[in-house]
Amino acid sequence: MTAAEISRIAGVTRATVSNWRRRHDDFPAPSAGTEASPLYDLPAVQAWLRGRGHTSAASPVEELRTALRLLGPGSGVTARLFPLVAAVSRRTPEELTELAATSDDQLITRAEKTAAELPAVVPEAEPVRYGPNDAGAVRALLECVREAGAQAAADVLAERELDEGAASGVYQTPEGLARLMARLLPAGASRVLDPACGSGTLLAAAARQGARELFGQDSLAVQGRRTAVRLLIAAPEAETVIRVGDSLRADAFPDLTVDAVLCNPPFADRDWGHDELAYDPRWAYGLPPRFESELAWVQHALAHLEPGGHAVMLLPPALAFRSSGRRVRAELIRGGALRAVVSLPSRAAYPLHIGLQIWVFQRPEPGGTDRTAVLFVDGEGEHRDGATGTPSATGTATAGAGSRGDSRSRRSGSSASTPISSSASAAAFDWEWLSERVLSQWAAFTTAPDTYADEPGVARAVPLVDLLDDVVDVTPARHVRATAADIDPATLAGRVHDLHEQLAQQVAALGAASASGGWQPAGDSARVWRTATVSDLARGGALTVLRAATPGTRGSKGSAAPAVDRPVLTAQDVSTGNPPSGGAGDLHADAAQPVAAGDVLVRAVANGGNESAMTRVADDRDAGALLGQHIHLLRPDPARLDPWFLAGFLGADDNIASASTGSTLVHVTPGRLRVPLLPLEEQRRYGEAFRRVHELRAAVRRTADLAADTAATLTTGLTAGVLLPPGSLDASGAQDSRSV
Repeated sequence: MTAAEISRIAGVTRATVSNWRRRHDDFPAPSAGTEASPLYDLPAVQAWLRGRGHTSAASPVEELRTALRLLGPGSGVTARLFPLVAAVSRRTPEELTELAATSDDQLITRAEKTAAELPAVVPEAEPVRYGPNDAGAVRALLECVREAGAQAAADVLAERELDEGAASGVYQTPEGLARLMARLLPAGASRVLDPACGSGTLLAAAARQGARELFGQDSLAVQGRRTAVRLLIAAPEAETVIRVGDSLRADAFPDLTVDAVLCNPPFADRDWGHDELAYDPRWAYGLPPRFESELAWVQHALAHLEPGGHAVMLLPPALAFRSSGRRVRAELIRGGALRAVVSLPSRAAYPLHIGLQIWVFQRPEPGGTDRTAVLFVDGEGEHRDGATGTPSATGTATAGAGSRGDSRSRRSGSSASTPISSSASAAAFDWEWLSERVLSQWAAFTTAPDTYADEPGVARAVPLVDLLDDVVDVTPARHVRATAADIDPATLAGRVHDLHEQLAQQVAALGAASASGGWQPAGDSARVWRTATVSDLARGGALTVLRAATPGTRGSKGSAAPAVDRPVLTAQDVSTGNPPSGGAGDLHADAAQPVAAGDVLVRAVANGGNESAMTRVADDRDAGALLGQHIHLLRPDPARLDPWFLAGFLGADDNIASASTGSTLVHVTPGRLRVPLLPLEEQRRYGEAFRRVHELRAAVRRTADLAADTAATLTTGLTAGVLLPPGSLDASGAQDSRSV
């Protein structure tokens, strides 16, 4: 285990662990690793801590991770523990406490008997046999179930097994997205299939919507076990059937038809079985191209539907326009199977770097009503003005009365004037807002498709004939953008007037922030200070340093991101001054260290020549957030260091340059940054000055954003023919000398 893991177990900082190593001769010596990154023997560290009265400060989830790690890879205990999780989820906290308090021998015997109660429910679970060495893991699991819940324990087991295996690209569907997809199904969908069930999030969401027969299949046994346990916990009254195997090559339910399919299938799988499945009867809309595995999953889902049944699938955006899939897309549209496409913002779901899409299908009914249009909903980008289709600086849609979607800012807790950051992710995402935006349009479209009223910039029902062109592009942004016919000249002119007023106010605010304010020269020459490095200050106890982590520190690529109930502060937030906007995928390795007001945040990586702020002081908006990757956190002792003084000097260009390596990408070493040694009162004067500089930078950014919005709106109005240049004749023929 690393020094960071020791600090989490003991509930101390990493600096304290370093002090223990130096001051206590009996502190366990490293057993592996390198001199720069030593690794320690877990039992030896635990024994040392107990000998000094340090009780564990780790959470039950972390204790379970530690107990599993202690058993080492290849023990197979995680697979054997899945049935136990399902079984003990039905026990009371008192029963779990009593069971955990028994001796190791009794614990093993009773755990085997308890786990054997559900031998046939969890697919491919190994025989429930525990050895003496498993007692610690069993006891930690019972404690985790009692304190954190059975689902948290099951997720830890799956995380551990995926880390030990060769799986990659295994990501959990966010809970908010799963709820949205399940709510797109019609009421009364009782029998639901997920042919790539993964962690079972989609099937659990379907159960919450009333589904009572749940069918799932996954190619990984660990995911099948995880789904089975999740459904036993979330929907114990439902009939659940989970199988393990490749759904495309070895369908476990060849004769099954259901009311609905929910699926987040694998993307870009080139080995999905193109050649061996070339004549498969499932390809009713055409043979899926070799590099379009997603279209194979789509037709697999449609083949399992009852006539009139719905399938809701999460798919990559390239599927909407790639030329190789054009013929199959055309047949899906021509046959009336494709009902809707919804775009999602990037970082709303994994993989985080692209904005995925939700596609809604319905299996045609023989003799049913012909479908004449496909609904497109734009759920990505900034809030768009309903009148112009351009981004709204205030975040307030002006679609007018009767707008089906509200106009709240999409990032929880952010001001309405702040667009969503590109680093926002599923955990911090406002799924309530997006769900209302999508579901209101879907309900209006399905209730009365012939009279559905488009909402420019948000949603549009496009006739099938308009989609069947040479490219058959079904990207939502292509179809929902406002056209000249959608823009009301008077509404747009009013919006331009409002933007000019806002811009004038912001320019005034910028002028106030940039006022001289009594800045005085230091004298005939620059001041010269004695300085100390951050490392020196940390050794003296003036501050604590939590070094930045990079992606991959938390585990293997195949690990599911941990669930978090708080936003994560990202490096982008440090640069922009925005509130925390990240999620589980952005977590620092030491997630046990929340941000506190007064912490100094230093970006660990920057582009060479980038003028974005490198430092920032955490405020009340950031307090309690979890620390993201690529951020160094410095926690100063307020009796010795002023936070803004520290942040200002640390962020100076010369200071960053002297403590950095690289050219295109600059990596900052925080210990090498230098700080002047000044009395606290003088620090505070400098700190107040640096705070004013920060406010000036923020005002410049807001002014620039508002000016760009104003320019974009004017350009849209002029090029769409709904605004006239100043001095032109108005509609009555009179000369209009007013400036728009």
